[in-house]
Amino acid sequence: MEALEIIENKTKIKPGFQPIISAVSHQIIGYELYSRLETENGYISLSEFFLDEDVPSEYKLEIDQTTLEAVLPFLKGDPSLFLVINRTAEELLIQDGEPLVDLLSEFTQLGVRFNQIVVEIREEDLTQYYDDLYHLLLYYKNTGIQLAISQLGSKTAHLDLIRQLEPNLLTINTRVIGSYDADGYDDIMYTFEQLAERIGASLLFEKIEDEFLQYYAWKHGGRYYQGDYLASERDSINDPELKVNISEVIDHYVSRDMQLVEQRLKQVVSWENELKQLTDKWQGVKDVNGFVASVAKAFDQESFRIYVCYANGKQVSGNYSRVSGEWQLDNQFIGSNWAFRPYFIENMMQMRLWNRAMLSDLYADIETRERVRTLSFPITSDYFIFIDFSYTFLYEHDYLML
Repeated sequence: MEALEIIENKTKIKPGFQPIISAVSHQIIGYELYSRLETENGYISLSEFFLDEDVPSEYKLEIDQTTLEAVLPFLKGDPSLFLVINRTAEELLIQDGEPLVDLLSEFTQLGVRFNQIVVEIREEDLTQYYDDLYHLLLYYKNTGIQLAISQLGSKTAHLDLIRQLEPNLLTINTRVIGSYDADGYDDIMYTFEQLAERIGASLLFEKIEDEFLQYYAWKHGGRYYQGDYLASERDSINDPELKVNISEVIDHYVSRDMQLVEQRLKQVVSWENELKQLTDKWQGVKDVNGFVASVAKAFDQESFRIYVCYANGKQVSGNYSRVSGEWQLDNQFIGSNWAFRPYFIENMMQMRLWNRAMLSDLYADIETRERVRTLSFPITSDYFIFIDFSYTFLYEHDYLML
């Protein structure tokens, strides 16, 4: 259907709603708004209309405003309900963004609040039009309108621009997860998680189409979920039903992860007790390599590298490393200082104070490039042993991959 024909049939434009579910209440907390054209054969999606770069932005804004105006009265009964509306940069810049503010102002007397509207803009648009959009989006925020940045994860995001704008929501497109290797995308997600935490934004995971993606969204701190796995697009906001019992799904995740964490903690305690017994063999720095060799025998199945450091970060032993299945001593790292690592001093002080073993998070080893974890333990108050666990061993024990 031609763009002009759609404009001429504006009275037949009807809203469509994609539910957004809260990770806190496990209920529908908002909707993403779509425009559809009603015909004799049902509804026609207007996605092609909005994606067509040849269609004037004024036409797109007119349809968007028509749809929003029809929906706003339904927001007055529930101030906690919010509506996500998609806008291109070109639409927002028409008349300096005032059409949206003017429309919302008309409905404030009915009890509709500005903070019930979330303007979602693509990260690509934000990057391309940042200088033009920045002050407008700040103006929107000052009125109470919330901001969301979408299409994150589809390419490298311009995190500095997002950080300056401090949007309320970061929308993660779960469809792109399969285009990365699992570990690689976890690293990208960690960046978004850290950014959201620093700027006080919530993560919204969209296009969740199966249980795996739902778990992924929950595991990575998603506050809001959206997708056909949970609820399909609907004609009104009066239908609270979901396809799955999200509370039961989340309870299953919690129960499973609690069991895995318990297994991991018990294993760390077991390793700790073993290391406490091995410290009886500690004869000081004069025989540090001999001590490391005895630890290697005890951790032959788990580890691929073991070494000892002084409390100031200086390595006092060689690297006892597994090469082609055999343990070999490499003294070239003696004297290396690892205190520059962000977690080093914090971990040293915790081990010294509590006299407990610590297991690191998963990280990429600089030499092997594999995902590993390190078990560290205070031999004395001044010397600490580090035992690097291989990815193969971790992978064979799922509770160590969590």
